[in-house]
Amino acid sequence: MKRIPLFFVIFFSAMCLVAQDFSQINFTNDIYVKGIHSVQLGRKGFQLGFPIITLQSSEKLLLSFDDLEGDGRYLKYTFIHCTHDWKPDGMNQIEYLEGFSEDEITEYSYSFNTITSYTHYTLTFPTEMMNITKSGNYILYVYDDNQSSPVLTRRFVVIEPNRAAITGSVHRASDVNLMYEKQEVDFVVNTGGWSIRNPAHYMHATILQNGRWENAIMGLRYRAGKPGEYDFNYDDNSNVFNGGSEFREFDIKSLKYNGTHIVSVGIERGNNYAYLLEDMARPYGPYVSGTTACGRCYYKTEDFQGENREEYVNTHFTLKTEYPMSGGKAYVFGELTDWRIVPEAELQYNSALDIWETNLFLKQGYYNYQYVFVPKGKKIIDETYIEGNHWETGNEYTVLLYLQEEGTSYDRLIGFEVLNVAR
Repeated sequence: MKRIPLFFVIFFSAMCLVAQDFSQINFTNDIYVKGIHSVQLGRKGFQLGFPIITLQSSEKLLLSFDDLEGDGRYLKYTFIHCTHDWKPDGMNQIEYLEGFSEDEITEYSYSFNTITSYTHYTLTFPTEMMNITKSGNYILYVYDDNQSSPVLTRRFVVIEPNRAAITGSVHRASDVNLMYEKQEVDFVVNTGGWSIRNPAHYMHATILQNGRWENAIMGLRYRAGKPGEYDFNYDDNSNVFNGGSEFREFDIKSLKYNGTHIVSVGIERGNNYAYLLEDMARPYGPYVSGTTACGRCYYKTEDFQGENREEYVNTHFTLKTEYPMSGGKAYVFGELTDWRIVPEAELQYNSALDIWETNLFLKQGYYNYQYVFVPKGKKIIDETYIEGNHWETGNEYTVLLYLQEEGTSYDRLIGFEVLNVAR
């Protein structure tokens, strides 16, 4: 690795000592400007996986996204260290960054011969010019020219090289009242070389379902244990999730033929379009198995060779229900909506056809999705109101273990494991 000249390090480190104000952003995965689409962040070479790298390793994360409106923005980025529950922890950037406190995104290219023009950006990090020196939770903050002009934020994590071992299982809930609908995540932690004082206070775990942060269970304390081994097996439903149903799927990798779950593709009023087969609500039906990508999507075109040849497609969704949907709003949901409730994904009732429908502007590829319901006046996403609820559903769970050592002011990430449903 090339060494950065000392005077550069001193100069930019001094800049980091200035108090940082990030009040203009949310410490979530979010998009702040119109025209940003198809954002993905994952480990380089494993793009569909969880965004995690090991501290002091050669592992890299890869961010990619499209800008459908800007014509070559001057984008910069920085990293913000967070607590285990995604609040700014007050650490100065000089404490967790080595080298620069910000850098430019210089890798971009333009779409080629597509109906919708866009600029495709990629960022591989960390770099030797801006390296990360501490484990834990981080916000990747991308902005346009200056930090008061946010473009997007993404969550990622950095784990210690000497990991604690996590073993566990996902099974039907122990509570007999929930055993046919809920999934329970039980696990045991072996801390190995970590000497933990007062683990009941300083050690805690987070569980994510299918990589979603908005319904993650955070701050779990161990239920029982002995030095070096701690049991996170609860009887009070602290570690249960809705099973839901398998994600639906569709394929628009080609606009020359109908892919999976597509009834029609073509060009309409100068734009690409695709119509999905009509979906049926399934809140009370039996569990139906199937393959799943756990809500993710994969961008690709089979119509042309070469980079940036994927088209953007007006994709039409229709949902048929046998009951009125009142008291809230229904949405299309998954990585295709950035795992967020967005206005354009809201279903509108078509009284002439007696269906619910919406359009999303999506890049060519393969998609998982589901329909979710948000009750009026609430922010809780209910994935069972339309899709049903089954303990057998093939969800994927990520377990993260955090430790704030005595005498330190930040949460280290010392454990990571992915668990799947045991049927």
